Amino acid sequence: MARAPALWLIVAACAVPSVAQAGDPFEIQVYDGTANAPGAPGIELHLNDWATGNRDAAPPEAPLHGQFHATLEPSLGLLPFWEIGAYLQGAVRADDGIVGWGGVKLRSKFVTPPTFDAHWRLGVNLELAYLPPAYDRDRWGSELRPIVAWQGAGWLFVVNPILDQPFAGPDASSGPSLQPAAKVARTVGPIALGFEYYATLGPLAAVLPWNEEQQQLFEVVDLLSIEGVELNLGVGEGLTASSAGIVVKAIVGYAFERGSEREPSRAAAWAPRR
Repeated sequence: MARAPALWLIVAACAVPSVAQAGDPFEIQVYDGTANAPGAPGIELHLNDWATGNRDAAPPEAPLHGQFHATLEPSLGLLPFWEIGAYLQGAVRADDGIVGWGGVKLRSKFVTPPTFDAHWRLGVNLELAYLPPAYDRDRWGSELRPIVAWQGAGWLFVVNPILDQPFAGPDASSGPSLQPAAKVARTVGPIALGFEYYATLGPLAAVLPWNEEQQQLFEVVDLLSIEGVELNLGVGEGLTASSAGIVVKAIVGYAFERGSEREPSRAAAWAPRR
């Protein structure tokens, strides 16, 4: 009988639906297989506001509801097919007014060089991350992000079938989590209009039920008319009970590419930085 309370707690915990962790609530972006020219630095500022919904979280994580994120991303092209970068993350939490550090990530991206194909771009991004427990209960983790992109006749199609693997915490033993992202966009004069899709489907070995998955669709616009400048604006809506809510995002960036090393296709067609 003395063990009964503990037994009931275990049963109750098993009966509570799991909360799907958002794929990457700081960097909401689809990589399109482009990279900085060798020796050319770049800088991006990622901003997003989890305005509504997303009120649940697995402790010690804080709910995403009301969080505002600002991430600075410096990058540097090393070779025609290799770019490195980092994410320096900050956050403001509406639940308690905390303003502080949101973690750091290091990445290494490999892509096909500009001469590979007129339409296809392939690549992979490798990432190592540390986030405070309030933003990721597993703290240490890695990302493997394959990149498949096709661009032509004013259209852009991109798929990123991301695999996320925690190194510590309760999710480390579950294996990699599937977090697909995709984008389709159409050039209309000086801008491109399109959709971006992000999801967290759970561990490959045990995909979550639909209502527990994170599924978000963003309507986005990209500025194309200023050489070297990136501006991406979007509004996203959750498609499942676990991800219901509105998220607003913006990416502002600049690539310091030297004219002699700029990819020829970028002057004639749209190629966002990621």
